Amino acid sequence: MTTPLMSLTWTDHVTGRRGFLVVDQLVRGVSSGGLRMRPGCTLDEVASLARGMTMKEALHYNPEGRYVPLGGAKGGIDCDPRDPGAYELLVRYLRAVRPYIESLWTTGEDLGLTQDLVDRAAAEAGLVSSIQAVFPLLDDEAAARRRLADAFAVEVDGIGLDGLVGGCGVAESALTALDLAGVPYAGTRVVVQGLGTMGGATARFLTRAGLTVVAVGDIKGTISNPDGLDVEALLAARDVYGTVDRAVLRPGDLELPADAWSAVDAEVLVPAAVSYAVDTVNQERITARWIVEAANMPVLPEAEELLTARGVTVLPDVVVNSGTNAWWWWTLFGDIGPDADEAFTHTRRSMRALVEQMLARARADGTTPRAAAHAIVADRLPVIAERFGWYR
Repeated sequence: MTTPLMSLTWTDHVTGRRGFLVVDQLVRGVSSGGLRMRPGCTLDEVASLARGMTMKEALHYNPEGRYVPLGGAKGGIDCDPRDPGAYELLVRYLRAVRPYIESLWTTGEDLGLTQDLVDRAAAEAGLVSSIQAVFPLLDDEAAARRRLADAFAVEVDGIGLDGLVGGCGVAESALTALDLAGVPYAGTRVVVQGLGTMGGATARFLTRAGLTVVAVGDIKGTISNPDGLDVEALLAARDVYGTVDRAVLRPGDLELPADAWSAVDAEVLVPAAVSYAVDTVNQERITARWIVEAANMPVLPEAEELLTARGVTVLPDVVVNSGTNAWWWWTLFGDIGPDADEAFTHTRRSMRALVEQMLARARADGTTPRAAAHAIVADRLPVIAERFGWYR
């Protein structure tokens, strides 16, 4: 990994807990990347995520588009989001890093945090917006901010559009891989580990495409049914952390241990919860032909090597889960309007083209999809730098 442009560690004067900010790279003086909160969060983890954001931004570069990719950054706080003092800690962190958010880091929700919570804490910390650093780059700031606010107000089946576009992108990534392999949707089984915003939306889109979700995992354990789960019922019974109320389970649904998701027979596995969920031990139990990384860094590099050796294709997070971030900027810069159908159509088209390009590059180079994604980024970064510059 290259050395990031800027890296800092903050220590909370009240609790002693630590927070981190890593700016991997700037484009036009601005970077983009979410803020996560989880117990055990580390500077190295945040640095890896920030580098991933640089890649996600570059992968969505379209010379004809209004959205110009930004640099990559990431924030993290070492705290359980369920802790009674988590919100106050979040506000203090945002106050501490306020100068960076005002000038060069645009941020939003990530693991453990919702956008509503980030927005409320940002306002309390004295910020205009968690993405205010990008405002000077907009042709018409008022119209752009109104467009994004209108998009966040859109709901589909009672769920905010912002909570669906990422899962739409993950699902389209999986469907593209199936199409290229000539595998029909009907009869294709899916396991989704993590039923939060990203995992839940992915499960919904894959089910509606005709695939069968046979297992989901949450913090309480694994719910499985070889004949297929009632995904809509499970989603409706989630709490804000993605934990399913077991009262909605049907007679044929099985309650299995927390780590059982890795051993459920399926063609597609979608790890959509925490980082490092697939390790060198549990990878041996995975039967899936494709692992579609909805979470950030869910497969350890050593595990990915072993999976690749036995013919499992890992579709990497830097491509697969990049749809949410791209949707923010497509909307803000005006490539799309605040409309659900337009958002889903644009997301599907963009993700399908990106996955097809990545898999074609992997075949041509004789490498993994992740290596191919890195190669595409390496080609694009100098082009972006030449056109826009890192700092201006």
